[in-house]
Amino acid sequence: MPSPELDRLWGRGHNITAILTLDQVGAVAQAVRNGPASVVSVFAGRIADTGLDPVPIMSEALDILATAPLAELLWASPREVLNIYQADAIGCHIITATNDIIRKLSLSGKDLADYSLETVQMFYDDADRAGYKL
Repeated sequence: MPSPELDRLWGRGHNITAILTLDQVGAVAQAVRNGPASVVSVFAGRIADTGLDPVPIMSEALDILATAPLAELLWASPREVLNIYQADAIGCHIITATNDIIRKLSLSGKDLADYSLETVQMFYDDADRAGYKL
């Protein structure tokens, strides 16, 4: 649906962000359909915080943005490494990530049995340092 407010803000060079709904994506897509190049930030992490799966929403957002060829979809506020793989699987153009999430990418393909033993050892060491006797 067209939005004169978005057209006015976009025309003045304002950043339009904190997008959470497909209606908002549609309005932004119409506002930016004739350029210039733009990044449309959909806060997938906040969508997930409400208990909704962000993947179908982000996938549909990509379809909507196909009407604005110079617009790229940004998966904003990821909560876990899985979100990076989800964004990649649907063809999302950009994803933001914290340093903690980026560091955890090194766990990709890690043997889960080994990871389990490391986790148990970490718990044991933490308890020992705290003075607990097991």
